[in-house]
Amino acid sequence: MKALFFDIDGTLVSFQTHKIPASTIFALTQAKANGAKVFISTGRPRSYINNLDAIEHLIDGYITTTGALCTVGDEVVCCQPIPHNDVRSMLHMAQTKGFACAFIGEHDNAVVNYNEELVRIFKQLLNIPTVDQVVPVENVMQQQVLQLIPLITIDEEPAVMHGLPHCVSSRWHPAFTDITSCEADKGKGLESICRYLQISPEDTIAFGDGGNDIAILCRAGKGVAMGNATDQVKQNADMVTTSVDDNGILNALRQLKVV
Repeated sequence: MKALFFDIDGTLVSFQTHKIPASTIFALTQAKANGAKVFISTGRPRSYINNLDAIEHLIDGYITTTGALCTVGDEVVCCQPIPHNDVRSMLHMAQTKGFACAFIGEHDNAVVNYNEELVRIFKQLLNIPTVDQVVPVENVMQQQVLQLIPLITIDEEPAVMHGLPHCVSSRWHPAFTDITSCEADKGKGLESICRYLQISPEDTIAFGDGGNDIAILCRAGKGVAMGNATDQVKQNADMVTTSVDDNGILNALRQLKVV
């Protein structure tokens, strides 16, 4: 197996401890020693990745912002920003309807309608204490915007997406969704990295637990759902391992004879 792709939250990192289990660190170290390349596949932008210190030396590249920005080493191999008109449309909807929304730019992030629910999700669930360290939204609008993260329910989502004709939603939490360009998802990110490395997607294994992982689980040579994954994710995976807190990655890599 030539390349392994790992989601962060609920896959590499426990929602309970906000840490990478020791068994996962061991498994990735062994996989790397056996010649596999290790990639991150996350909805987070790089500025929100604050929990991978234990394995940072093992990482060969990143699929970030749900596939909108992909890198191998220091090289950008894919960048798919959201069309400016759709970004403007989201800003108008957030301002008129009053829901909180994070605007993830190429260099900076902004939050519209910052509220207690956003603080709870980002600081408690995702352990991102820097969510309030943002710049004015108009500053971010001058950059390429890679992702929009509105705090909207599943029922509210269709009306919002109707106003974003060039975007796709990848929900992995009931309270919010990740919105990117139609040209961006984790599966397309995997394809971009495979083209850059000149390897086949069939020579990859991808791990995930949430809705925004389905595209990459379906595109990888082998898609592995964590035991704590949603039923929809499990139905789209080739195999299901144990949970992130129950040695899920180590168990799967042993079963697949990677370690």
